[in-house]
Amino acid sequence: MYFYHVVSDRPKQVGQRFVLNEENPNGVYERVYAQLETVEDIYRDPQKYEGVQLTHEVDVALRELALEKVRREKYPQYPSRMAALYVSETYEEAVRWGEYFARLGRPTYCVAKIKVRGNCYYGDAYKCFDGTTSEQENLRLAEIYWQNGQNEDGHQPIVEVLADGEIEIVEILKEINANI
Repeated sequence: MYFYHVVSDRPKQVGQRFVLNEENPNGVYERVYAQLETVEDIYRDPQKYEGVQLTHEVDVALRELALEKVRREKYPQYPSRMAALYVSETYEEAVRWGEYFARLGRPTYCVAKIKVRGNCYYGDAYKCFDGTTSEQENLRLAEIYWQNGQNEDGHQPIVEVLADGEIEIVEILKEINANI
């Protein structure tokens, strides 16, 4: 299968091959597990965090850990968000993601065409959520994400494709080189 990917965080080169799976996680995994101690403390004593503005990194960790727990328990056939590449079906969509990442200040190198030999999950980024201090609420929202039904408010899906397995950079289509 061929997709388009915004190369961020670490540069990649044409011909480069790598594997993403649960034994070879992605950068999300590293960022999430760096916050694990804080997440465990929040779940042990949520009242301590009432009225406290959580950092973006902690919000993400609360969400991703809940998503991973639900995926492992109920949807193990799908790639893990912490062991997959986030890809786009079209070049135009990848360019929009690249522009968005650059505006956020994220190191953004290029848009590449990639070849994937593995599993894919077509999710809805609109269903991603900010983690809360309630583990039950995070798990409820994670279930909604993996069920992948229609949005209750009628909002159009923002397609995000998770791909794992063997990945090869086939072609660099657009240089971005922002925030590097």
